[in-house]
Order: sequence, then structure tokens, then C-alpha cells
Amino acid sequence: MNTKKLALLSLTVAFSLILSFIESQIPPFFPVPGIKLGLANAVVVFLLYTADFKFALAVSLIRIFLASMLFGSVMTLAYSFFGGISSFMVMFLMKKTGFFSCIGVSVCGGVVHNLAQITVAAVVMETAGILTYFPALLVSGTVCGAAVGVLAGLVTQRFKNIFNA
Repeated sequence: MNTKKLALLSLTVAFSLILSFIESQIPPFFPVPGIKLGLANAVVVFLLYTADFKFALAVSLIRIFLASMLFGSVMTLAYSFFGGISSFMVMFLMKKTGFFSCIGVSVCGGVVHNLAQITVAAVVMETAGILTYFPALLVSGTVCGAAVGVLAGLVTQRFKNIFNA
């Protein structure tokens, strides 16, 4: 990896960690556990449109690990890892089709992230009852995913050539 790529990797990881920290300071709005804005996913969506697969995946994995250790716990890591990987793969595939904007990609990622996390919670808690939260998580994943997608789209348009310069 050349110096420029390493610097960009470091900057994007740092920025996604800053967004994760900001989000960790926002008190929950809803009584449903797991509803979050997903601000750090704006960085991942941005990277899906401006960098390559490996770069975007590396930033996502590094951010998940560091944010879980800094602002969460081992359980946070489990939920974030499965949600993040599932979300990343779906967003990558949606982006690759060429039919989806940043908003569509982000919405799909938000919904899949919530689905993966609620599945992990059902396994960990050994109860399917937690799945009753999924409709609320589906709505929040859609709304928050759209907001994150708008943000990622604006940043992508502004900095679309950053990795090619």
C-alpha cells in the first residue's frame, strides 16, 4: 500500500470513528433497542462509490473493531460485526448493479444491518420474541438509511475524484 492510500485509509477510519463517537453520545430516541442513525455508514457508502472493495471493507472492519472497543463492549463487537458485514455485502452488491443511488444502497444497508443484528440478538438471548422489534427496526433502517444515503451522496459528489488524484 502506498503512502497516499495509507493516509486516506487512516483519515477515513478516523472520520468514521469520530462519527461513531458522536453517535454514541446521542441518547436513544425510541424505546426499541438498537435504533441508531448509522452515521459512520456514510463513510462506507462514500467509499463504495469512490474507492475499491478492499479499501471500503478494510475501513468498515477497522471502524467496527475500534468503535466497539472504545465505545462499546465485546457484545457490541458481535452485533456490530455481523450487522456491519451483512450490510456491507448487500450495499456492495446493490452498488455493483448500477441501479441504485447512494440513498438506495444506504437504505438496503440499514435494513440488512438491523435484520442481522436482531438475528444475532435472537440467537444470543435464545428467544425469537425479540423479533417483534423488527418492524420498528425496518422503519428506522429505512429512514436512517435514507438520511445517511443523502449525506453520503453529497460527500461523494464533492470528493468523487479523491482516490484518483
